[in-house]
Amino acid sequence: MYHYVVTSEKSAAELKDALYEVVPTIQFGILGELDLTAIMQKKGVDHHTQSYEFEVCNPKHAKKLIDQNPLAHMFLPCKVTIFEADGKTHIGMPRPSTQASMLEDTKLEELAKEVEDILIGAIDQIK
Repeated sequence: MYHYVVTSEKSAAELKDALYEVVPTIQFGILGELDLTAIMQKKGVDHHTQSYEFEVCNPKHAKKLIDQNPLAHMFLPCKVTIFEADGKTHIGMPRPSTQASMLEDTKLEELAKEVEDILIGAIDQIK
């Protein structure tokens, strides 16, 4: 499956705060944050459900992936999303292992799965 997404009883803002608290505990950093709702509204698009995108990275893991296959740049840094849909709040990510599998490099896929498992653990802790 391409993605890992879970539903939460928390609001998007609460999940966002929790993500900022948990990410350092797994030795990752948040490199960037996009508030898609604000961006769309600023561009005149009528969008009122909360949605955030975060770029997260652990430099040591990223180096291993890139050293294995420079095409890993294509899916790094990893993305975590928080969004509202159908009256519920969700947090998830595209699976790095699935993205790596498209490059047909078994070792890269194994390394990406390690990163994926760490991020899934963080998402499950946050939800």
